[in-house]
Amino acid sequence: MEKMDEFWAEQAKLIHWDSAFDQVIDYSRPPFTKWFLNGKTNLCFNAVDRHLDERPDQDAIIYVSTETNSECAISYRELHQEVNKFAALLKKKGVIKGDRVLIYMPMIPEAVYAMLACVRIGAVHSVVFGGFAPSSLAQRVDDCSPKVMVTADAGMRGGRIIPYKGLVDEALELAQKPPEHVILVNRGLVDKFDWNAERDIDYREAVQSFNGETVEVEWLESNEPSYILYTSGTTGKPKGVQRDTGGYAVALAASMHHIYDAQAGDTMFTTSDIGWVVGHSYIVYAPLIMGMTTLLYEGLPTTPDPGIWWSLVEKYNVNVMFSSPTAIRVLKKQDPKYIDKYDLGALKHLFLAGEPLDESTHSWISGAIGKPVHDHFWQTETGWPVLTPMPGIESTPVKYGSPSFPAYGYNLKVLRESDASEADANEKGLVSIVPPLPPGCMSTIWGDDERFVSTYFSTFESTLVYSTFDWGIRDQDGYHFILGRTDDVINVAGHRLGTREIEEAIQNHGNVAEVAVVGVRDAVKGQMPIAFVVRKSLIDIYDLSHNETEQKEIMKEVDRSLGAIGRPRNVYFVAMLPKTRSGKLLRRSIQAIAEGRDPGDLTTLEDPAAIEEIIKAIRA
Repeated sequence: MEKMDEFWAEQAKLIHWDSAFDQVIDYSRPPFTKWFLNGKTNLCFNAVDRHLDERPDQDAIIYVSTETNSECAISYRELHQEVNKFAALLKKKGVIKGDRVLIYMPMIPEAVYAMLACVRIGAVHSVVFGGFAPSSLAQRVDDCSPKVMVTADAGMRGGRIIPYKGLVDEALELAQKPPEHVILVNRGLVDKFDWNAERDIDYREAVQSFNGETVEVEWLESNEPSYILYTSGTTGKPKGVQRDTGGYAVALAASMHHIYDAQAGDTMFTTSDIGWVVGHSYIVYAPLIMGMTTLLYEGLPTTPDPGIWWSLVEKYNVNVMFSSPTAIRVLKKQDPKYIDKYDLGALKHLFLAGEPLDESTHSWISGAIGKPVHDHFWQTETGWPVLTPMPGIESTPVKYGSPSFPAYGYNLKVLRESDASEADANEKGLVSIVPPLPPGCMSTIWGDDERFVSTYFSTFESTLVYSTFDWGIRDQDGYHFILGRTDDVINVAGHRLGTREIEEAIQNHGNVAEVAVVGVRDAVKGQMPIAFVVRKSLIDIYDLSHNETEQKEIMKEVDRSLGAIGRPRNVYFVAMLPKTRSGKLLRRSIQAIAEGRDPGDLTTLEDPAAIEEIIKAIRA
């Protein structure tokens, strides 16, 4: 514990404290942890104000939208002005320290202004991914009871207009605790929408009266909440991950040095959305705390062509890039010329997270860009990486498909499900973290301490550990491999198989671009795996003769890698897989369709045609 104190006290020097903390950690009430007790700081000050003397004219945000064909750069000075105007508007509408503000926005600069304005005045923001259905949005409204909501007339995705205002109006009709005010950024994407004169506020019109105004920073005790973020894929009542202030700021600042190998003045391009934790941590807060330029992108990785991301890397001299395995697998299907034509000389590292990275994709992208590509593993709940290489500290050999080693601060163990004992090398177990959790991790579930403990710390009766709900192994060299969620386990005649293991085997087939494996009910064996495959080559998915040939080849790959026990009962060929707009596979929906059940909430679905693909494949 003493060394832990010393380490984190040193990392705490990376941020500004208005008043010093007098205790590094308080773990007197396990599993609840407090960091940097009685120290006072502010996320907005660290992300914006403290850079005004040294880099006022450096770009803080570069905004690029291929949906509206627009680009603009916002300097740190301009960002300070815009955030202060937004903060003044919030205060004018009665928002004070501790109040919640729900942000339901597309990827536009005003969304970042709103987040920073909230933390500037001590309000707790809750960003909800833009496009959630009204019922899902209403649930989140009722859970956090916001005083104000911030939204836009519409977002865009793949050239399609997504009208937010109508969704918001419907959600607030359903909500039991609707906000007093709705601040709306009118992008001019929707010709006509309903306007509630008593509730709705035109953002651009309202902030004009606050031009030049400066709002004093609200200094928060380190453990006071900064934001709530609801976990994606939640069933039942949403789980609002609650984040603190000081610990989060320190964790992000340290990660930029040790993990992302970044420095002030660098440019970071994170291809996520601010509605997800990656967007919170590595589009908004971490790069700005570091004094970097962050690239805010609205659009697809393939529009106007599959080279768009790489063109931005060249144009803006991107030094650090962060994306997802799903996105890279999409790009893997494209002509290599879309990478080769661009100069990626400024790029130091590409980081990938969000789901397990298969070996073939890891190998392909490493060769395609000729740069270090790092897999790493973390969660909404942790806020920053758990398993990761640390190129900012040392260069370690890459093992394709592995997110490498536990990050500093995480006492990570792979434990046997039977008795919580530590698994041997190459033995599958539950990836767990022995508390206390390091700074930056969730402090609790919003409004529900009991659920925090019962959800995350009650897997084993014999020992108190945080469960990631992921299977994994640690090999003889200390490298870790994530095998998939514990709730993605398939029990075949008493043999437990992770869908991830089967997918890895199928990916070894040369013509497989993407694959999703799910377990379905089987009268004899309990469950059996089935696979849905997207080919690399453009073969008619209804060419039954070719399908049969490749099905047999895929079965052989699984037999070779896992043995016959892992062989899928069926292999279906589809043109696309159902994914959320953040790139995650909707496995539970695929499984439900395969078992003839309702696929559930599809409001985050990227393309409805993907669900039809699954239905057609099964019925064929």
